[in-house]
Amino acid sequence: MQPQSTTLIGSVQRAMRLLEAVADREHGAPAKQLAREVGLALPTAYHLLRTLTHEGYLRRDKGLFFLGDAAERLSGSAAQQKRRSAMDDALAQWRDSIGAPVYYAVYRDGEIDVLSVADRPGSPAVAEWADFRETAHAHALGQCLLAQLDEEARRDHLDRYPVQSITRYTVRDERTFLRRLELLGRMDPVIERQEYALGTACAAIPLTAGTTAAAVAISLPSHQADRLLPAALQLQAEIGRLPGGLTFSISI
Repeated sequence: MQPQSTTLIGSVQRAMRLLEAVADREHGAPAKQLAREVGLALPTAYHLLRTLTHEGYLRRDKGLFFLGDAAERLSGSAAQQKRRSAMDDALAQWRDSIGAPVYYAVYRDGEIDVLSVADRPGSPAVAEWADFRETAHAHALGQCLLAQLDEEARRDHLDRYPVQSITRYTVRDERTFLRRLELLGRMDPVIERQEYALGTACAAIPLTAGTTAAAVAISLPSHQADRLLPAALQLQAEIGRLPGGLTFSISI
Protein backbone atom coordinates (compact mmCIF):
# COMPACT_ATOMS: atom_id res chain seq x y z
CA MET A 1 0.00 0.00 0.00
CA GLN A 2 1.41 3.40 -0.99
CA PRO A 3 1.90 6.03 1.73
CA GLN A 4 -0.76 8.73 1.80
CA SER A 5 1.72 11.49 0.94
CA THR A 6 2.12 10.04 -2.56
CA THR A 7 -1.60 9.68 -3.27
CA LEU A 8 -3.26 12.70 -1.65
CA ILE A 9 -3.07 16.33 -2.76
CA GLY A 10 -2.85 18.63 0.24
CA SER A 11 -4.40 21.71 -1.41
CA VAL A 12 -7.48 19.71 -2.37
CA GLN A 13 -7.81 18.42 1.19
CA ARG A 14 -7.57 21.95 2.58
CA ALA A 15 -10.13 23.25 0.10
CA MET A 16 -12.55 20.46 1.04
CA ARG A 17 -12.16 21.27 4.74
CA LEU A 18 -13.02 24.89 4.00
CA LEU A 19 -16.11 23.82 2.05
CA GLU A 20 -17.21 21.63 4.97
CA ALA A 21 -16.70 24.53 7.39
CA VAL A 22 -18.81 26.85 5.24
CA ALA A 23 -21.52 24.19 4.88
CA ASP A 24 -21.78 24.04 8.68
CA ARG A 25 -22.42 27.79 8.87
CA GLU A 26 -25.94 28.42 7.56
CA HIS A 27 -25.56 32.18 8.03
CA GLY A 28 -22.06 32.38 6.57
CA ALA A 29 -18.64 32.93 8.11
CA PRO A 30 -15.70 35.33 7.54
CA ALA A 31 -12.33 34.15 6.26
CA LYS A 32 -10.58 34.55 9.63
CA GLN A 33 -13.08 32.29 11.38
CA LEU A 34 -12.88 29.66 8.65
CA ALA A 35 -9.08 29.70 8.68
CA ARG A 36 -9.05 29.25 12.45
CA GLU A 37 -11.58 26.40 12.38
CA VAL A 38 -9.70 24.33 9.80
CA GLY A 39 -6.23 25.18 11.10
CA LEU A 40 -4.95 27.13 8.09
CA ALA A 41 -2.75 30.18 7.87
CA LEU A 42 -4.88 33.16 6.88
CA PRO A 43 -3.06 33.83 3.55
CA THR A 44 -3.56 30.18 2.54
CA ALA A 45 -7.24 30.31 3.50
CA TYR A 46 -7.74 33.54 1.52
CA HIS A 47 -6.13 32.00 -1.56
CA LEU A 48 -8.30 28.88 -1.39
CA LEU A 49 -11.48 30.87 -0.62
CA ARG A 50 -10.87 33.16 -3.61
CA THR A 51 -10.32 30.14 -5.86
CA LEU A 52 -13.45 28.37 -4.61
CA THR A 53 -15.45 31.56 -5.08
CA HIS A 54 -14.12 32.04 -8.60
CA GLU A 55 -15.15 28.49 -9.49
CA GLY A 56 -18.65 28.95 -8.05
CA TYR A 57 -18.28 26.62 -5.09
CA LEU A 58 -18.52 29.55 -2.68
CA ARG A 59 -20.01 33.02 -2.86
CA ARG A 60 -19.14 36.06 -0.79
CA ASP A 61 -21.71 38.48 0.62
CA LYS A 62 -20.96 41.32 3.07
CA GLY A 63 -17.62 39.74 3.99
CA LEU A 64 -19.14 36.32 4.72
CA PHE A 65 -18.71 33.12 2.70
CA PHE A 66 -21.63 30.87 1.74
CA LEU A 67 -21.92 27.76 -0.40
CA GLY A 68 -22.18 28.67 -4.07
CA ASP A 69 -24.29 27.19 -6.82
CA ALA A 70 -21.62 24.68 -7.90
CA ALA A 71 -21.31 23.19 -4.42
CA GLU A 72 -25.06 23.04 -3.95
CA ARG A 73 -25.52 21.25 -7.26
CA LEU A 74 -23.19 18.55 -5.94
CA SER A 75 -25.14 18.12 -2.72
CA GLY A 76 -28.45 17.36 -4.44
CA SER A 77 -31.79 17.12 -2.70
CA ALA A 78 -30.44 17.45 0.85
CA ALA A 79 -29.13 20.94 0.12
CA GLN A 80 -32.35 21.81 -1.65
CA GLN A 81 -34.37 20.80 1.39
CA LYS A 82 -32.05 22.79 3.66
CA ARG A 83 -32.54 25.90 1.52
CA ARG A 84 -36.30 25.47 1.51
CA SER A 85 -36.35 25.05 5.28
CA ALA A 86 -34.22 28.16 5.76
CA MET A 87 -36.49 30.15 3.46
CA ASP A 88 -39.63 28.93 5.23
CA ASP A 89 -38.10 29.82 8.62
CA ALA A 90 -37.26 33.33 7.43
CA LEU A 91 -40.77 33.92 6.09
CA ALA A 92 -42.33 32.63 9.32
CA GLN A 93 -40.11 34.95 11.34
CA TRP A 94 -41.18 37.96 9.26
CA ARG A 95 -44.83 36.90 9.42
CA ASP A 96 -44.68 36.92 13.21
CA SER A 97 -42.72 40.16 13.57
CA ILE A 98 -44.83 42.11 11.06
CA GLY A 99 -48.16 40.45 11.80
CA ALA A 100 -49.10 39.72 8.19
CA PRO A 101 -48.88 36.86 5.67
CA VAL A 102 -45.56 36.79 3.79
CA TYR A 103 -45.02 35.48 0.26
CA TYR A 104 -41.86 34.66 -1.70
CA ALA A 105 -41.81 34.39 -5.49
CA VAL A 106 -39.39 34.39 -8.42
CA TYR A 107 -39.74 34.90 -12.15
CA ARG A 108 -38.20 32.07 -14.15
CA ASP A 109 -38.81 30.38 -17.47
CA GLY A 110 -41.24 33.15 -18.33
CA GLU A 111 -43.58 32.50 -15.40
CA ILE A 112 -44.40 33.78 -11.91
CA ASP A 113 -43.44 31.05 -9.43
CA VAL A 114 -44.66 31.48 -5.83
CA LEU A 115 -42.20 29.35 -3.86
CA SER A 116 -43.43 29.80 -0.31
CA VAL A 117 -46.18 31.42 1.76
CA ALA A 118 -46.22 31.93 5.54
CA ASP A 119 -49.57 32.75 7.12
CA ARG A 120 -51.65 31.73 10.14
CA PRO A 121 -55.34 31.06 10.85
CA GLY A 122 -56.06 34.55 12.18
CA SER A 123 -54.27 36.17 9.25
CA PRO A 124 -54.69 33.98 6.16
CA ALA A 125 -52.95 34.44 2.83
CA VAL A 126 -54.84 35.84 -0.14
CA ALA A 127 -56.75 33.11 -1.95
CA GLU A 128 -55.60 32.56 -5.54
CA TRP A 129 -58.99 33.15 -7.10
CA ALA A 130 -57.43 34.19 -10.44
CA ASP A 131 -54.24 32.50 -11.66
CA PHE A 132 -51.23 34.40 -10.26
CA ARG A 133 -49.26 33.66 -13.44
CA GLU A 134 -51.87 35.24 -15.68
CA THR A 135 -52.57 38.29 -13.50
CA ALA A 136 -49.10 39.58 -12.67
CA HIS A 137 -50.18 43.11 -13.62
CA ALA A 138 -52.78 43.06 -10.85
CA HIS A 139 -50.90 41.91 -7.75
CA ALA A 140 -47.90 43.40 -5.97
CA LEU A 141 -45.70 40.31 -6.38
CA GLY A 142 -46.24 40.24 -10.13
CA GLN A 143 -45.78 43.98 -10.56
CA CYS A 144 -42.55 43.82 -8.56
CA LEU A 145 -41.21 40.91 -10.61
CA LEU A 146 -42.17 42.43 -13.97
CA ALA A 147 -40.51 45.70 -12.96
CA GLN A 148 -37.20 43.81 -12.66
CA LEU A 149 -37.34 42.34 -16.18
CA ASP A 150 -35.76 43.88 -19.24
CA GLU A 151 -38.04 45.34 -21.90
CA GLU A 152 -37.99 42.24 -24.11
CA ALA A 153 -38.89 39.83 -21.30
CA ARG A 154 -41.61 42.15 -20.02
CA ARG A 155 -43.09 42.47 -23.52
CA ASP A 156 -43.05 38.70 -23.94
CA HIS A 157 -44.93 38.24 -20.69
CA LEU A 158 -47.60 40.83 -21.48
CA ASP A 159 -48.08 39.39 -24.96
CA ARG A 160 -48.90 36.05 -23.36
CA TYR A 161 -50.85 37.49 -20.42
CA PRO A 162 -52.41 40.81 -21.49
CA VAL A 163 -53.42 43.49 -19.00
CA GLN A 164 -57.09 43.07 -18.10
CA SER A 165 -59.42 44.22 -15.34
CA ILE A 166 -59.54 41.82 -12.39
CA THR A 167 -61.36 44.19 -10.04
CA ARG A 168 -62.63 47.72 -10.51
CA TYR A 169 -59.30 48.95 -9.08
CA THR A 170 -57.05 47.08 -11.53
CA VAL A 171 -54.99 49.12 -13.98
CA ARG A 172 -57.04 49.33 -17.20
CA ASP A 173 -54.52 49.24 -20.03
CA GLU A 174 -50.98 48.18 -20.83
CA ARG A 175 -49.66 51.67 -21.51
CA THR A 176 -50.71 52.89 -18.07
CA PHE A 177 -49.27 49.77 -16.46
CA LEU A 178 -45.89 50.11 -18.17
CA ARG A 179 -45.74 53.76 -17.20
CA ARG A 180 -46.30 52.78 -13.58
CA LEU A 181 -43.40 50.33 -13.73
CA GLU A 182 -41.12 52.95 -15.27
CA LEU A 183 -41.76 55.29 -12.34
CA LEU A 184 -40.67 52.73 -9.76
CA GLY A 185 -37.26 53.15 -8.18
CA ARG A 186 -34.97 50.11 -8.35
CA MET A 187 -35.57 49.05 -4.72
CA ASP A 188 -38.90 50.81 -4.06
CA PRO A 189 -41.70 48.79 -2.43
CA VAL A 190 -44.54 48.07 -4.86
CA ILE A 191 -47.97 48.86 -3.42
CA GLU A 192 -51.36 47.76 -4.73
CA ARG A 193 -54.76 48.21 -3.11
CA GLN A 194 -57.59 45.86 -4.10
CA GLU A 195 -56.25 45.44 -7.65
CA TYR A 196 -56.10 41.66 -7.38
CA ALA A 197 -58.55 40.90 -4.56
CA LEU A 198 -61.26 43.14 -3.13
CA GLY A 199 -60.71 43.87 0.53
CA THR A 200 -56.95 43.27 0.33
CA ALA A 201 -53.92 45.54 0.01
CA CYS A 202 -50.44 44.19 -0.78
CA ALA A 203 -46.84 45.38 -0.88
CA ALA A 204 -43.82 43.67 -2.47
CA ILE A 205 -40.09 44.19 -2.01
CA PRO A 206 -37.63 43.39 -4.83
CA LEU A 207 -34.69 41.13 -4.01
CA THR A 208 -31.21 41.23 -5.46
CA ALA A 209 -30.53 37.68 -6.62
CA GLY A 210 -28.07 37.84 -9.49
CA THR A 211 -29.95 37.64 -12.78
CA THR A 212 -33.10 36.15 -11.22
CA ALA A 213 -36.05 38.45 -10.51
CA ALA A 214 -37.32 37.72 -6.99
CA ALA A 215 -39.63 39.39 -4.50
CA VAL A 216 -41.08 39.08 -1.02
CA ALA A 217 -44.57 40.45 -0.32
CA ILE A 218 -47.07 40.98 2.48
CA SER A 219 -50.85 41.39 2.44
CA LEU A 220 -53.26 43.15 4.78
CA PRO A 221 -57.01 43.74 4.89
CA SER A 222 -57.80 46.94 3.02
CA HIS A 223 -59.10 48.61 6.20
CA GLN A 224 -55.52 48.31 7.54
CA ALA A 225 -54.00 49.87 4.41
CA ASP A 226 -52.41 52.64 6.47
CA ARG A 227 -50.13 49.92 7.95
CA LEU A 228 -49.00 48.72 4.55
CA LEU A 229 -46.09 51.04 3.76
CA PRO A 230 -44.61 50.99 7.30
CA ALA A 231 -44.90 47.19 7.30
CA ALA A 232 -43.24 46.98 3.86
CA LEU A 233 -40.36 49.16 5.03
CA GLN A 234 -39.98 46.98 8.12
CA LEU A 235 -39.86 43.90 5.90
CA GLN A 236 -37.26 45.54 3.68
CA ALA A 237 -35.11 46.34 6.73
CA GLU A 238 -35.38 42.79 8.05
CA ILE A 239 -34.41 41.33 4.68
CA GLY A 240 -31.37 43.62 4.66
CA ARG A 241 -30.27 42.28 8.05
CA LEU A 242 -30.39 38.65 6.91
CA PRO A 243 -26.85 37.60 5.88
CA GLY A 244 -26.91 36.52 2.27
CA GLY A 245 -30.54 37.58 1.79
CA LEU A 246 -32.69 34.88 0.20
CA THR A 247 -30.42 34.18 -2.72
CA PHE A 248 -29.69 30.72 -1.34
CA SER A 249 -33.19 29.60 -2.21
CA ILE A 250 -33.54 30.91 -5.75
CA SER A 251 -32.83 27.51 -7.31
CA ILE A 252 -35.63 25.71 -5.43
